[in-house]
Amino acid sequence: MADNDSVLTAARDWAGAPLALATVTSTWGSAPRPRGSHMLVHEDGRFEGSVSGGCVESDILATAAEVVAGAPFAVKRYGVADAAAWEVGLPCGGEIEVMVQRVDADNFDPALFDAIVSANAAGQAIALTTDLTSGRTQVGKGEGFVNRYDPPRRLLIVGAVQIAQGLAGMARELGIATTVIDPRARFLTDERFPGVTLDDRWPDEALAALKPDAATAVVTLSHDIKIDDPALIEALRSPAAYVGALGSRRSHAARLERLAAVGFAPADLDRIDGPVGLDIGAIGPSEIALSIAAAMVRSFHAR
Repeated sequence: MADNDSVLTAARDWAGAPLALATVTSTWGSAPRPRGSHMLVHEDGRFEGSVSGGCVESDILATAAEVVAGAPFAVKRYGVADAAAWEVGLPCGGEIEVMVQRVDADNFDPALFDAIVSANAAGQAIALTTDLTSGRTQVGKGEGFVNRYDPPRRLLIVGAVQIAQGLAGMARELGIATTVIDPRARFLTDERFPGVTLDDRWPDEALAALKPDAATAVVTLSHDIKIDDPALIEALRSPAAYVGALGSRRSHAARLERLAAVGFAPADLDRIDGPVGLDIGAIGPSEIALSIAAAMVRSFHAR
């Protein structure tokens, strides 16, 4: 999944100006940016986003200027074997294919930026398909290059414990918006969770309001049945991408029995990652937080 938030912001700020949009349509090997990554180029030479982390941006800027000036859309391929490898190639050894379109009604309609933002704000994914013969992009899946725009990733942590402090920090570095939920005021403080959204409602109430979607992870860490179980019930009723619960194998087995007793089927219970996190032999809160972050990211990518 490509991170194109800055490009969408620039599209709003530059609305009405002549623009070109570069998009990574294919990658091979050790490509620096994933398929679907965008770079938006203004007529005056400003740009936002990246298609290669800097390796081929100068050449893309030149192509974008031509497209803005009226040249047809272009599809370019770059790799370490290029004649100008050290100037516009990929020294990392990978290869990428980049499409450059003019932002207009005949190619990439500016209204499509608004459609992406609106869908994501509603917690929904949206797919755009580009005909690689004509260069025209439209909403929906079809023949051609399909780019899926998922809602921004979120993490809802239930239980303002020490592991949650480490996990919230890692999520911030990963660009995942995080909310820590705990009705215990002494645990839930700005000093313990700087720069993190705090929610002091009971977890079932908080999750019902926050509506976990397919780009949301829910992790329960309080180790208190009164707090964790209601959160898990709400999480399992949602399409959350990842549901994790802290606890030993024995406590997790008991947890599954309790949830089964309130009506959840085995397939529902299989969604819970418990004991939470990848098995990396984690010792201590920070390493446990790392194992949870890794499991969460794996689930996002698997989806």
